[in-house]
Amino acid sequence: MATSKGNILLIEDDAFIAGMYQTKLAMLGYTIRVASDGEEGWTMLTTEPPDLLLLDVVLPKRDGFEILAAARKDPKLQQLPILLLTNLGQKPDVQRGLELGANDYIIKAHFTPSEVVEKIEKVLRGKTS
Repeated sequence: MATSKGNILLIEDDAFIAGMYQTKLAMLGYTIRVASDGEEGWTMLTTEPPDLLLLDVVLPKRDGFEILAAARKDPKLQQLPILLLTNLGQKPDVQRGLELGANDYIIKAHFTPSEVVEKIEKVLRGKTS
């Protein structure tokens, strides 16, 4: 069995989008875990931190901004690459996400899954260099 290119945690409540990214990233050699709400995602994040977090903002139980803020305060997660993947495209939302420490703010409607994967790979390459 081939070695994983990296471990990614996706916190996304839309089953279709989660499935699409899970399939695409797995096909490219990533190990991907998926959480469907903010509480489950936070537990997975803190129990077994990934190499990268792909995080929706609008989530049940705990929103993505709250998870991002908490991660940036946690010494074990401060350096973790976090990409927000969301439908919230208003300038205040984008600014808030970046101010809270997201490495990138990806508006779902503006990027294809392949473009999102390129962003993931770019961030992971930067982490190892």
